[in-house]
Amino acid sequence: MVSFDGRAAGTPVETWDADERLDHLPGVARPVGRTVVVAAHPDDETLGAGGLLHALAVEGRPAEVVVVTDGGGSHPGSSTLSPGALVRLRADEVTRAVALLSPASTVWLLGFPDGAVREHREGVTAALRDVLGPEPVAAIVSTWRGDGHRDHRIVGEICAALAAELGARHWEYPLWMWHWGTPDHPDVPWDRLRALPLDDRTVTLKRRAVAGHRTQTEPWSRDPADVAPLHPAFLRHFDREVEVFVVDDEPTTGPGVTYFDAAYERRDDPWRLATRWYEQRKRALTIASLPAERFGSALEIGSSIGMLTAELAPRCDRLLATDLAARAVASAAARVADQPHVTAVQHDIRDGVPDGPYDLVVLSEVGYYLTRPELLTLARRLRSALTPVGVLVACHWRHPVDAHAQPGDDVHLTLDRELGLTRVSTYRDADVALDVWSVAGGSVAQREGLVP
Repeated sequence: MVSFDGRAAGTPVETWDADERLDHLPGVARPVGRTVVVAAHPDDETLGAGGLLHALAVEGRPAEVVVVTDGGGSHPGSSTLSPGALVRLRADEVTRAVALLSPASTVWLLGFPDGAVREHREGVTAALRDVLGPEPVAAIVSTWRGDGHRDHRIVGEICAALAAELGARHWEYPLWMWHWGTPDHPDVPWDRLRALPLDDRTVTLKRRAVAGHRTQTEPWSRDPADVAPLHPAFLRHFDREVEVFVVDDEPTTGPGVTYFDAAYERRDDPWRLATRWYEQRKRALTIASLPAERFGSALEIGSSIGMLTAELAPRCDRLLATDLAARAVASAAARVADQPHVTAVQHDIRDGVPDGPYDLVVLSEVGYYLTRPELLTLARRLRSALTPVGVLVACHWRHPVDAHAQPGDDVHLTLDRELGLTRVSTYRDADVALDVWSVAGGSVAQREGLVP
């Protein structure tokens, strides 16, 4: 029997968190273009997609939010809270919650009766079509069709049809699944679940936004009918460092050798590493970030034509540069041919970390080609391959690219959490993210004994 009583604890969050599949879900690249988040009830958007709303806002691409029902059915039998007063409160709560997460987002309150979306299906479809209008839509994010709750299912079905009609992507966020389901329940779509990593600030803002839905998270009075509709244990499912979506069109593996071979066949230097000032500046930032003057053994992952390799070489006793594409490896080898301590080899880092251990590992403009599970595996392998004084440097482009399996910022967030190392320096501008982690920790001044 599927339960939709949020006043009951439901499946403990620990039951879900104990399943390793949840920790290794593939990532999902945030939509590029107009995004519309659709909630069946006021608070669905905060619980299921509040982190996405904030992430898009930070990137300067705020989503629009549509709330289908008025939420007036959450306190049946209340003697202290009239349906009209409840509707007004819930409208105020959702408006404030979205403003906290994404101040520039437009909120559309369609006002259909709570619990009656099926009966008003044609009207809901027409109202959503009016909101979407003629402007192109990149993605519609809605409640999940498999959530079991009738309103959630119908809203998801309507949004799936509209997304197909408009040529938009369709993401769905499960809410009740965490309550009635278990990791081994046959209706849990593990093959289509994708994770959107959330940074600490986003997690904190989402927590505040959820708490702002006071009619749902706090008792209204001592009347048993006014108990909080959402149990604290139920709410814990939405206090994770990731948001989980059901997505049909995300790749389960990143681009392979065929993709990169084709790039080098079209052009010797596909990304203009040798000529773009952005690339020259980024290499200078990377070299300047190194916390030691010299390293014994070093590994560069994704060396391409060897531009960064040549600048790393004077700082290392031994340097192994790897790349997927044979033409890139040949170019890198030719560039450092006069430096016998540098070796360039063709290697797919997904097959494992070669040789080692290393005092320095550089991962530059590579991580976003890996899916989240691939990156998680790589992070663990790199951590094991570092010496007691080992350093890992990561540097990535921050803008969305279709070929990337995940955004550069998500790469750095995943590395920071999975490596479990001390981050000794960090740099961000609009274009590039650069972080340095160290096994031993300590700043440059501490390493040289200038400060305790």
